[in-house]
Amino acid sequence: MNIEPWFSQYAGDMAAVGLSLGFVALYYLWLWRKVKGNPTYTIHGVNQLARALWVANVMRNPAKDVMAVQTLRNFIMGASLMASTATLLMIGTLTLSGQAESIARSWHVLSGGGIHSAELWIVKVLCLLADFIISFFAFVMAVRLANHVVFMINSPGAEAHHPYLTPEAVAKRLNRAGDMFAIGMRAFFFAVPLVFWLFGPVFLVLASLGLVITLAHLDRSEVG
Repeated sequence: MNIEPWFSQYAGDMAAVGLSLGFVALYYLWLWRKVKGNPTYTIHGVNQLARALWVANVMRNPAKDVMAVQTLRNFIMGASLMASTATLLMIGTLTLSGQAESIARSWHVLSGGGIHSAELWIVKVLCLLADFIISFFAFVMAVRLANHVVFMINSPGAEAHHPYLTPEAVAKRLNRAGDMFAIGMRAFFFAVPLVFWLFGPVFLVLASLGLVITLAHLDRSEVG
């Protein structure tokens, strides 16, 4: 089987995808090196520290149990809203898969490269759909973990009864919920370059570069 015609046909889009993935990989490598030296360099590290201190304060002050439940309820409501949003975006993305023939060509009118075949359009839509599915499951996991914390954080005498119900263990569970929420939001961010890819490979590269620059500002804590 001769793959040279196939490779030359999709070379523009393949190069754009490789370049975009390279931007993201280099950014996360740089971010990993920064976080390794300073765990609070990013806002995510600051949030993890704040959640751990909050859980310790609540579990050592029983009078704060109502405040704790209200705070967790607000977190769960926010994650539920984002999961619902991801579901709507998934439905909207699925509608694009049935319109490949009619809009694949017109959406490439501004592109400086690439092709507008229906097959490639389906691949792009599937990548976008997979991104929203990841976001949906991340938000659902955030709700699941936070629901566990609602009961764990109000356990009486937790420190004396079970090592899994200590403030440290509960904080770890809550931080996992926060991490899942962050993953869901990050998946939404990465949907932006995938949407621009529908218009052509040039837009994918430009959107990926813009996203990396934006994340470099958003991820950094003010005191990092």
